[in-house]
Amino acid sequence: MDVLVLQGANLSRMGRRLPHKYGTTTTQELDQIVIEHARSVGLSVEIFYTELEGEAIKRIDQAAREGVRGLIMNPGGFVYSGYALRDCLRDQKFPYIEIHLSNSAGKGVGSKSIPGEASRAYACGFGPDTYRVALEGMAMLLNGIPLQ
Repeated sequence: MDVLVLQGANLSRMGRRLPHKYGTTTTQELDQIVIEHARSVGLSVEIFYTELEGEAIKRIDQAAREGVRGLIMNPGGFVYSGYALRDCLRDQKFPYIEIHLSNSAGKGVGSKSIPGEASRAYACGFGPDTYRVALEGMAMLLNGIPLQ
């Protein structure tokens, strides 16, 4: 596997959770988008969903031991209190791109992402296509093309 795509707290309810804000794309549809686009940019991916920060940390550490080359994560609800997750991410050798379906910068007070402090790049606001943007960026990074 080249890239671990980690879906954090509340992402397992895509399509049902606040569809007026996050859209109607389901987790199954999003997974298919991610897998197909990863393949089109020459990457293999594993998608992992968790509602628990400790489980996310455990999976990231496992991925590092397995030789994963990059991490794309939508931390969801972990953005507000993910200090342990942030510290885990800082310890990793692989690049981490944080993503959000909506424009997280436009949410106002309290929108700062704790895990995002460890990210190499950040993409948000394109709905499900945010995953495509992140996969293309990750392919560039893993192929030695520097992001400006």
